[in-house]
Amino acid sequence: MSDNGPGIPESIQEKLFQPFFSTKEEGTGLGLSIAFRIVEEHGGWLSLKSREGGGATFVITLPSKEEVVWPRS
Repeated sequence: MSDNGPGIPESIQEKLFQPFFSTKEEGTGLGLSIAFRIVEEHGGWLSLKSREGGGATFVITLPSKEEVVWPRS
Protein backbone atom coordinates (compact mmCIF):
# COMPACT_ATOMS: atom_id res chain seq x y z
CA MET A 1 0.00 0.00 0.00
CA SER A 2 1.32 3.46 -0.90
CA ASP A 3 0.28 7.01 -0.20
CA ASN A 4 1.44 10.42 -1.28
CA GLY A 5 1.40 12.01 2.17
CA PRO A 6 4.21 13.75 4.01
CA GLY A 7 6.26 10.57 4.45
CA ILE A 8 7.66 9.15 7.65
CA PRO A 9 10.66 10.86 9.23
CA GLU A 10 13.76 8.67 9.17
CA SER A 11 14.23 9.29 12.89
CA ILE A 12 11.12 7.20 13.76
CA GLN A 13 11.12 4.58 11.01
CA GLU A 14 12.91 1.99 13.17
CA LYS A 15 10.31 2.43 15.93
CA LEU A 16 7.19 2.04 13.77
CA PHE A 17 6.80 -1.69 14.27
CA GLN A 18 7.35 -1.61 18.04
CA PRO A 19 4.28 -2.21 20.23
CA PHE A 20 2.69 0.92 21.71
CA PHE A 21 4.69 3.33 19.54
CA SER A 22 2.48 6.05 18.09
CA THR A 23 2.76 9.58 16.83
CA LYS A 24 -0.96 10.15 17.32
CA GLU A 25 -2.80 11.30 20.42
CA GLU A 26 -5.47 8.62 20.07
CA GLY A 27 -4.97 4.94 19.40
CA THR A 28 -2.94 2.19 20.99
CA GLY A 29 0.10 2.04 18.74
CA LEU A 30 -0.51 -1.66 18.17
CA GLY A 31 -1.66 -1.79 14.52
CA LEU A 32 1.69 -2.02 12.76
CA SER A 33 3.26 -4.20 15.44
CA ILE A 34 0.40 -6.70 15.15
CA ALA A 35 0.59 -6.67 11.35
CA PHE A 36 4.37 -7.17 11.54
CA ARG A 37 3.99 -10.12 13.90
CA ILE A 38 1.30 -11.81 11.78
CA VAL A 39 3.39 -11.50 8.62
CA GLU A 40 6.51 -12.71 10.47
CA GLU A 41 4.64 -15.75 11.87
CA HIS A 42 3.79 -16.72 8.28
CA GLY A 43 7.45 -16.61 7.26
CA GLY A 44 7.26 -13.24 5.54
CA TRP A 45 8.28 -9.70 6.23
CA LEU A 46 6.73 -6.26 6.33
CA SER A 47 8.88 -3.42 5.11
CA LEU A 48 8.63 0.33 4.74
CA LYS A 49 9.91 2.61 2.01
CA SER A 50 9.50 6.28 2.81
CA ARG A 51 11.13 9.65 2.59
CA GLU A 52 9.96 12.91 4.06
CA GLY A 53 7.76 14.75 1.58
CA GLY A 54 7.54 11.68 -0.66
CA GLY A 55 4.84 9.48 0.82
CA ALA A 56 5.19 6.00 2.27
CA THR A 57 4.92 2.47 0.94
CA PHE A 58 4.38 -0.61 3.08
CA VAL A 59 5.23 -3.91 1.39
CA ILE A 60 4.09 -7.31 2.68
CA THR A 61 6.04 -10.25 1.29
CA LEU A 62 4.87 -13.80 2.00
CA PRO A 63 6.43 -17.08 0.87
CA SER A 64 4.60 -19.40 -1.48
CA LYS A 65 4.62 -23.12 -0.73
CA GLU A 66 3.28 -24.11 -4.12
CA GLU A 67 3.72 -22.70 -7.56
CA VAL A 68 0.58 -20.81 -8.45
CA VAL A 69 -0.71 -21.49 -11.94
CA TRP A 70 -3.08 -18.79 -13.12
CA PRO A 71 -5.85 -19.81 -15.49
CA ARG A 72 -5.35 -18.52 -19.00
CA SER A 73 -8.15 -16.47 -20.45
